[in-house]
Amino acid sequence: MIIEGVKELHGAEHDIIPDRIEAGTFLVAGAICGKGITIKRVTPEHVKTVTNALENCGFRLEATGDSISVSPNGETKPLELATEPYPGFPTDMQAQMCALLSTTDGISVITENIFPQRYMHVAELKRMGAHVDLEGPTAVIQGVDHLFGAPVMASDLRASAALVLAGLKADGVTEVSRVYHIDRGYERLDEKLSELGAHIERVKAA
Repeated sequence: MIIEGVKELHGAEHDIIPDRIEAGTFLVAGAICGKGITIKRVTPEHVKTVTNALENCGFRLEATGDSISVSPNGETKPLELATEPYPGFPTDMQAQMCALLSTTDGISVITENIFPQRYMHVAELKRMGAHVDLEGPTAVIQGVDHLFGAPVMASDLRASAALVLAGLKADGVTEVSRVYHIDRGYERLDEKLSELGAHIERVKAA
């Protein structure tokens, strides 16, 4: 990128695109539990790799001009995913898919090509009963019937979102600490999930 400076800048109009990772996170939330949800004010083309992955996993998706609906559709299936630069599958959705695939029957494989060490959430998912083995940049996930609530610690933005999603699916109470990571990338995540029917509450540490 080569930039040649100018003496002054002039005004312009620009449309801010919807956050594709926030949209993808809520799509996984709708897939991981409940009867499904509709995401509004989203650009379907920007999250195509995420919706393709969910469809390949067995979920039914319907897209309109600016909304996407996801709902269960029979038995889910394991996946093989690899993160890539846009328009490939985003690294910022890898942790959320790990949470979803942790309770998907069969063996799923995710290869992290962007940040090969980006698996801090795996140890925390294991505390909840997930069966995940790391082989270099690849996570091999054996789906389990149930996850169990446990005290877990968020290590980064997307890992914290993944742990919240896993908590929605887990039996019992899940306590996610260091949730300030979530606030760096999501606005009122807990409130939005509560409006969808989740039993989630933000509390101050003693």
